[in-house]
Amino acid sequence: MSDHAEARAWQTVLDRIEGDLLTGALSPGDHLPSERTLAADLGVGRSSVREALRVLEVMGLIRTQTGSGPQSGAIIIARPSGAMSALLRLQVAAQGFAVEDIVATRLVLESAVAAQLAMRIRAAAVSGSAAGAAPAPDLVEVHELLAAMDEPDIADAPAEFLPLDQAFHLALAAASGNQVIAATMAGLRASIEAYVLEGASHLPDWTATSRRLRAEHRAVVESITAGDPASAERRMRDHIETYHSETSRARAAHTAGTAG
Repeated sequence: MSDHAEARAWQTVLDRIEGDLLTGALSPGDHLPSERTLAADLGVGRSSVREALRVLEVMGLIRTQTGSGPQSGAIIIARPSGAMSALLRLQVAAQGFAVEDIVATRLVLESAVAAQLAMRIRAAAVSGSAAGAAPAPDLVEVHELLAAMDEPDIADAPAEFLPLDQAFHLALAAASGNQVIAATMAGLRASIEAYVLEGASHLPDWTATSRRLRAEHRAVVESITAGDPASAERRMRDHIETYHSETSRARAAHTAGTAG
């Protein structure tokens, strides 16, 4: 399946579940079908189903839990309404946003997320176990995604790697505790994934890019866990800008070669 087809497949799953929530076909307390069932019903890969479920969880619409009991799997916990309806409209509108605008928005939001996470970790370290102290942010999913992106069959395939890359960024936004930023990032998710996948198709050496991206991810998390907001913000900004610049140059070179 091509990179663009992967992006469309992910969006197909999200659209189906969101549509069922909005029409009432699915209600709070209902279990979603299994990943395998959704993939078969919609004719998409299970990785596309997993990406859609991650976004819905960040949006606060479902809860996922491993195991085999009655509370395992993906369970609907809320209906889209109010601000969530605005988010769904954003997802539609985002399809027409210019890439430069999306990148600029990411730079503002995601550098703030990285700095905020680092400040929260530093504050938690200072306050320790004092009564009323805010806990450190939960970065378990972030570390799980870092490990998943290191798997050779994922790291070497842009169509597998980049959806996890975006899930990593979304997980950081969710961990920040800022629901507005997390919801905005979720709303832009499909547009972000589309431009990073399209850009990857022009890169001459994906293996080198993948290696660099994984190192940059770990550097961002290192600054966050060290409680260094300035470093975390700078590393996140450099990470986003470097990939955009790299793919823009590769795209321009490809266009020039084609024209010649």
